[in-house]
Amino acid sequence: MKKYADYTLMALLAGMLACSNNNEQLVTSPSGEVKVIFSLTADKQPSYRVYFKDSPVIETSTLGFDFKDAPSLSKGMRVDSVLSNEFNETWELPWGEQRLVKNHYNEMKVFLSEKKSPNRHFAVTYRVYDDGIGFRYEFPQQESMGDVTITDENTQFKLTGDHLCWWEPGDWDIYEHLYNTTSFSKIDATKKRNHRDLAQTYIPENAVNTPVTMKTSQGLYLSFHEAAVNNYAGITLKVDTVNYSMTTELVGNDSGVKVVTKTPFNTPWRMIQLAEKPGDLIESRLILNLNEPNKLGDVSWFKPTKYVGIWWEMHLGKSSWDMASGKHGATTANAKRYIDFAAKNNIGALLVEGWNTGWEHWIGFDDREGVFDFVTPYPDYNLKEVVEYGRKKGVDLIMHHETSSAVTTYDKQLDTAFALISSLNLHMVKTGYVGKIIPKGEYHHGQWMVNHYRRVLEVAAKHKVAVDVHEPFMATGERRTYPNFVSQEGFRGQEFNAWSSDGGNPPEHLAIIPFTCLLAGPMDYTPGIFNTKLKPYKPNNQVNNTLAQQLALYVVIYSPIQMAADLPENYENHPAFQFIRDVGVNWEQTRVLNGEVGDYVTIARQERGTNRWFIGAVTDENSREL
Repeated sequence: MKKYADYTLMALLAGMLACSNNNEQLVTSPSGEVKVIFSLTADKQPSYRVYFKDSPVIETSTLGFDFKDAPSLSKGMRVDSVLSNEFNETWELPWGEQRLVKNHYNEMKVFLSEKKSPNRHFAVTYRVYDDGIGFRYEFPQQESMGDVTITDENTQFKLTGDHLCWWEPGDWDIYEHLYNTTSFSKIDATKKRNHRDLAQTYIPENAVNTPVTMKTSQGLYLSFHEAAVNNYAGITLKVDTVNYSMTTELVGNDSGVKVVTKTPFNTPWRMIQLAEKPGDLIESRLILNLNEPNKLGDVSWFKPTKYVGIWWEMHLGKSSWDMASGKHGATTANAKRYIDFAAKNNIGALLVEGWNTGWEHWIGFDDREGVFDFVTPYPDYNLKEVVEYGRKKGVDLIMHHETSSAVTTYDKQLDTAFALISSLNLHMVKTGYVGKIIPKGEYHHGQWMVNHYRRVLEVAAKHKVAVDVHEPFMATGERRTYPNFVSQEGFRGQEFNAWSSDGGNPPEHLAIIPFTCLLAGPMDYTPGIFNTKLKPYKPNNQVNNTLAQQLALYVVIYSPIQMAADLPENYENHPAFQFIRDVGVNWEQTRVLNGEVGDYVTIARQERGTNRWFIGAVTDENSREL
């Protein structure tokens, strides 16, 4: 991987630095259009504000922490020193929406300490880009702060008005809610509790998940998320609808603990994207730039690809994941049928769900520990035979590890499960975490699960396996550091169209997600449904968009693995299937031609290694000419 860097140290100012009585410190983006001003409030609490083209974007917002068995860290601080620098590099993505990524920012690190006992000290680091900002807390090792239990991180975002918002509720367990379009003052996440189609859901208060996207009355677009989450809890943003403010609410567990760690440690980056056009949010690579460079080195063993799968037929009810039902889908014969279809149509891989024993007792049961073993196939599925048959035909097998959220069971078998994958010379797995987390009291987006997801990535990397995570913790740019993290299901996907009680995904859903959750990273929507009426299997459900839109999703929704999700028989002799055969999955560059959040978007992508361009456009329920 090539890397070009220019690093300039600009200033180290020691002692009590002050531009004014409240220790104001300024850092601007390389263009000068984005400005962050750090200051201490009257009671000496750290705060910041953000400007774009000299207009306020974030008003004075305070920073701080609450701890277990230690005083809060907020007021009574002093600025000890400030370190500023500029960084400019261009780095290369091994796969992705574009090949070369520019990473140019100005940084300001503000060193702070308490004026009185226990005399703790830390730094707040700001990186300011032309397309937004990131900031984090950095705690060095210190005698007065060793083992740390965080009960709240109180990072505030004070908005400048009652912005238009595209939001989903702050659910600690799932991202599969539909997005809502309201003014900020009308956000009410608690009304979204206990959705009957969700296998797990917990919405403790009026908060939103991130990314959350907004439009100001001046036409500026903002999106709030986080980057580089490691050994920390994910966030929701608690909303104050009266004062137009949001505060980080860390996802915890039932004991009230949010994060357990020790110094030295850094928090994740708190991130705000800024854009004058909504499409600029999509083109931004801020989240990747806030992550560390590739730790894995050469990952050429992962090949971006299209795939088919023994999957949609289960959602339709044509077959089942388990064998006891008498209509098991994952049979050797059925897998070979899919392989034949894939080989004939320039599709590189096959996903087989329901191949391993345990599916009779996976969902709706509390005693799910020890049910799956991730190495033992059902008697009617010859794993090695399927792998060899596919290899002769040029079709790789994507393994499947559904854990049913019995996470300890999976942890105990990680090495064995991934050793099997590597022994078969396979390089791809889809993982799943349907249901409430076992042990009880933990949630999908808390620190315990964040560490589990990272552990899986590291074990997979050791075995040269790429991971597609379903029921995930929302991506925060980790794919730069761990480029074997290739996709995830961090939103409400295609399967809801087959069985959800609320009528499936409305047309506007696909015009919202490119500007919201897809800003976090690649996602596995599983497009390509041609039989949109789902007959004869699901006469009371349907896919609420057109065949043309299903094709456009291969360009609009980015993932380096793209599924041709429908049944093979629905593709046979259909002229539109030629587009799926031809469309790329790995891109040299990406351009957003037009768009408005929730209404429409048009995206053009150049295939990496060729001069071929593909254009996809989606709209909501309204027809329009673009």
